[in-house]
Amino acid sequence: MTQVMNPSKNIKADDPVRKLTLTALFMAMNIVMSSSILSVPVPGGHMYLNDVVIVTAAILLDPVHAALAGGIGAFIGDMLFYPAPMFVSLVVHGLQAFVISLFVHKIMPKRPEAASVIGSVAGLVITVTGYTLGRAFIYSTPEYAVAKFPFQILQTLVGSALALLLCWKCGIVNLFRRFTN
Repeated sequence: MTQVMNPSKNIKADDPVRKLTLTALFMAMNIVMSSSILSVPVPGGHMYLNDVVIVTAAILLDPVHAALAGGIGAFIGDMLFYPAPMFVSLVVHGLQAFVISLFVHKIMPKRPEAASVIGSVAGLVITVTGYTLGRAFIYSTPEYAVAKFPFQILQTLVGSALALLLCWKCGIVNLFRRFTN
């Protein structure tokens, strides 16, 4: 006899299998968004849209799982498509996601919308600083890092703005809460 599960009886949000699955899902989306196919060409390279996924994951997941999704996802994406900055991406995007999530879930949990905006600004500073220093180190030329500086700001701003719109104006947060509670 087959047992039918009750769909209204959800697994709790603190279920480790659910956390691992959601983290892996955001990692996979991060990898896909790190590809050149989904990027916008800019002078000296491409502008990637993986910041949308990283910031969304940071708003929805706890700090540790957000850091894993952001850092490891960006690392694998770079490893597959453009390996030179993969370790920079691991650290920078992992830290970016961790800080945003920290604001949303620990520092200002009663005001998550404001916390996600403040966290995204902190994440922008982390990302732009980290990639500027990382590029200067990897390519041994500060000029290349400075040339990419405005596009790094643009990439992080666009990614954060889209993620904030998706989460708070398009209802992703509400869908996520219904799914996990």
